Amino acid sequence: MKNYKILYINLMILATLGLSTSCSEDFLDEKLTTGYNPGYLKTEEGIQALSVGTYYQVFALDMNREIPLTANESGTDEFHVGGDPSNGLWNSYASGFGSFVTVSNSNTVAANTNWDNLYIGIGNANQLIESATAIVSTNDAIKKIALGEGYFMRAYNYLKLVRQYGGVPINLKTSNVVFLEFTRASAEDVLKQVISDFTQAYNLLNNTGGPNKITKDAAAHYLAKAYLTRASEINDAWNSATKTTDLQQVVDLCNDVITRHPLAPNYVNLWDFKAADGANEKLSELILSADFNSNQLTTGGNQQHLYFISTYDQLPQMIRNTAGGRPFSRLAPTYFTYDVFDKINDSRFWKSFQTKSIVNNKSGTYYVNGDLGIMYIMNNPTDTRFAKTRNDGTIIYSKTGKTIPSVFVAYAADNFGLMKDVRFPSLSKYMDGSRLDFNATKGSRDVILARSAETYLMKAEAEVRQGPASYAAALFDINTVRNRAAYKAGEDRAAYTDGSAAWTTAVQGGRASSFIAENSYYESNNIATTTAATSLTISSISALPAADQAVITKLGYTTDYDRMLCLILNERTRELCGEFHRWEDLSRTKTLVARAKAYNPEAAPNIKDYHILRPIPQTFLDGIYVNGRPLTATEKQAMQNPGGY
Repeated sequence: MKNYKILYINLMILATLGLSTSCSEDFLDEKLTTGYNPGYLKTEEGIQALSVGTYYQVFALDMNREIPLTANESGTDEFHVGGDPSNGLWNSYASGFGSFVTVSNSNTVAANTNWDNLYIGIGNANQLIESATAIVSTNDAIKKIALGEGYFMRAYNYLKLVRQYGGVPINLKTSNVVFLEFTRASAEDVLKQVISDFTQAYNLLNNTGGPNKITKDAAAHYLAKAYLTRASEINDAWNSATKTTDLQQVVDLCNDVITRHPLAPNYVNLWDFKAADGANEKLSELILSADFNSNQLTTGGNQQHLYFISTYDQLPQMIRNTAGGRPFSRLAPTYFTYDVFDKINDSRFWKSFQTKSIVNNKSGTYYVNGDLGIMYIMNNPTDTRFAKTRNDGTIIYSKTGKTIPSVFVAYAADNFGLMKDVRFPSLSKYMDGSRLDFNATKGSRDVILARSAETYLMKAEAEVRQGPASYAAALFDINTVRNRAAYKAGEDRAAYTDGSAAWTTAVQGGRASSFIAENSYYESNNIATTTAATSLTISSISALPAADQAVITKLGYTTDYDRMLCLILNERTRELCGEFHRWEDLSRTKTLVARAKAYNPEAAPNIKDYHILRPIPQTFLDGIYVNGRPLTATEKQAMQNPGGY
């Protein structure tokens, strides 16, 4: 335990020197060296190497593990447990979830993992700030860029900490001795520090090198996010003095960022991954990304392609393949996620979820590779066409005249439902057919951390919070995002692509591709083929879309403010589903409990009001001291977040 405490409670003062040994060449595509001594961090080369290593620690390291899922997607209204319950406690909030998380298997994310990683990143950022400040240099790459990066990455991690845990210990200095005594700062003080650091970064950085380098616009985007967090409901006990100014800051900062980051023309552009460092990783919409390259032999790699995929390879006529992905199947969409989209007029559902796959492991003489093998019919509750949720062997694919081996229907007369099945449309935003083979876990596509569609929605939320006089402005910003999602005149609504298409070989390891450039739009919606444009414009608060009104009714909202905030949160799902924002958005708006109870059947029986903050890890409480001695049980409980942890 003592060695463990030294590793993370000390906030890794000289662990920044060891950081380079954990960095991989796939981040920022720069050469890293190992075995640094403290003197190296007094050189410009050493400071820049430390910056590269801290980028990896802060932005990329978590992406080769399940932390983003457990921290920000599990236990929300958007996702529930898929085919593998390794991290099911993070979704269900059941017994065993607390300051310790009961281990299911080696894939279970411990209660302390996210906390530890964030503080390691803060220790690295502290060292970067101190080294860049102390060095005698006139080099802007050090005195402005590296220093600004240090401030940004420290603020970025403290923002995550305060949004997950509330008030946390603040440490802004390195040390060459083990320090064991810590106290929790208030959420107010943590956010004050976050805003100060992001402001420092904003003043130091330029707009060169994005989205794979931290820029002034990235600092502005996250500074706006920090102000919006401070102005959110979870902080209403103390934020009244700053709220008005904070909200205007959000609007002003977002306006500035938006001018330089126009939305991609088509929503699919964001997910049409063909190769590392390709066109879709350099879109103007992108503000900041965790950077990975095509060197898949290096340590780590982006592994988010594993976790949102249904277990297609266990179905008849199917076998695992690189395009189909390796299905760890941790998270499946909820019916909230299915139904919050207008699936006739809004293209985002059909460009975010894979609903068809082709046979790639034919058996017998009836099917051949290339026949339609799997289809998800994403219909609405009033559709009476289907008797069974699972295929009864009669549904025919019109292009071949053959039945389809596996069909799953969202709404059918038997009411079995996709929530009761381990089969579901796979979120395709992280699909990566560029991997070395069908079992490879290391992916090479970047992970988007910030893009201007979210900037628009943050601005709209600030405007809603400014009051009724600003609702029209909020609708304008919401409509800007929605209008990009509408079908354009001449657009083929059945067309589909995702990162699976990065695999271009016909056969790999004896296995054919299961990817098909087609979705189930027409089978699901049961409408005539059309290429007419659609409109998603919301004309007024009194005429919200039917999908939003259904959520408003279910959650019992009556005031205009609650209706507008609900619209914002719904729009964030439609635009940002699965992009690792959801838990913190629901926590800060204090809507987590109501939404999880309404839409996540595994969380509903267990979630309590205190779950809007994560438990302080027991390993931290067991490791710290007061007045030279370990904390008593009473002192540990006093430092813990309130509730049943």
